[in-house]
Amino acid sequence: MEEVVIVGAGIAGLATAVALKKVGVRALVLERSKELRTTGAALGLFANAWVALDALGVSDKLAALYTPMEKGYITNVKTKSIQEMHFPSTRNGAQQRAVHRKVLLEVLAEELPPNSIRFSSKITSIETQVEHGLSTCIVMLDDGTIIKSKVVIGCDGVHSIVARWLGLRPPVYSGRSAVRGLSVFPKGHGFDPGHAIQQFVDVGKRAAFIALNDKEVYWFLGAKCPPKGMEKGADPEMIQREVMENLAKDFPPVFLDVVKHSDLSSLTWAPLMFRYPWDILFGNLFRSSVTVAGDAMHPMTPDLGQGGCSALEDAVALGRHLGNSIAKHGKLVTQDIGFAIEKYAKERRLRVATLTTASYLSGWVQQDGSSRFMRFLRDVIFYGLLWGRVVNGIIEYDCGKLPSVSSLPSRESESSI
Repeated sequence: MEEVVIVGAGIAGLATAVALKKVGVRALVLERSKELRTTGAALGLFANAWVALDALGVSDKLAALYTPMEKGYITNVKTKSIQEMHFPSTRNGAQQRAVHRKVLLEVLAEELPPNSIRFSSKITSIETQVEHGLSTCIVMLDDGTIIKSKVVIGCDGVHSIVARWLGLRPPVYSGRSAVRGLSVFPKGHGFDPGHAIQQFVDVGKRAAFIALNDKEVYWFLGAKCPPKGMEKGADPEMIQREVMENLAKDFPPVFLDVVKHSDLSSLTWAPLMFRYPWDILFGNLFRSSVTVAGDAMHPMTPDLGQGGCSALEDAVALGRHLGNSIAKHGKLVTQDIGFAIEKYAKERRLRVATLTTASYLSGWVQQDGSSRFMRFLRDVIFYGLLWGRVVNGIIEYDCGKLPSVSSLPSRESESSI
């Protein structure tokens, strides 16, 4: 019997567990893999993510490791023209940084009590039952284990079992795919981590690289057509060769050199999926004491870099609503959980539906079409006029703070929660 079961030990799952710990609730995190998964190598965390990380109490640990991103450059592969791009400052002073995904997961995991994460635990089904007027969730694992819990939170990614149980429609293919990798320069790459956000746009393709530190560079390439012969789990050398000899063959030498220095173990290819915004606005994001967070709720394309950021927002919002319920009643009461989760879902619907829509449209503008109108729309309207306003409107979001410990039950009474 557990208080809370979280399915998935990705960014959303670990961050949610940390948020719940801070409000006095211990959660069991079930992860199907044998260890923390680091697919994707790295990610950009914008100011709104750092607000969430601050609420979780881990922002200082990460900020000390990475240089803030201040500006970057966008190169048109065909015309060779270059535009300068600035990242707007925020009211709270938070700055954008690119971080290793593995480091982010490890920092979050270190905040949790021992044995909070159970690896090699694949769920097969979820049920709810009512006993004495109270609803209980039953999670079944493929090894025959049965876990009862007051709350189940699905943080199990794009193809979420929990989202399917809630009745959410499956994500759809965006028409684009992405290759991601981490490049290592043992003697140093020479890029300024604060100014090294280099983007390259072409017909149906967009790529970028970001310096993480003095020796490592994160890069990605998105394209309308998947690499030839690529399947999930494809040979890394084949992925690298396909990028250099086909997809990015006309890109500037500086990008090809980054790809050439790739750590092959970090290379991945995957189709970019997203959930229709109307499915988020009107779909079942919760049922009783079961809900979803992160990609399980709102898979989106990475064109605005908000996938991981919004997952961190989810964690704080969910912890805040459950924590407020505890502060009010002195314990996690089963009949109050549904109200807290309903408030969480209501708060997140519009926000994440907007992010999903904006991310998809951003990708469409930046890499779809070859007509003069599309180039004008991308280079003049989007990059020239809208970029700063769009990004600033997104990253100014404040997901709030978690209830203070003083307002919550003491450690001595935690066993009664």
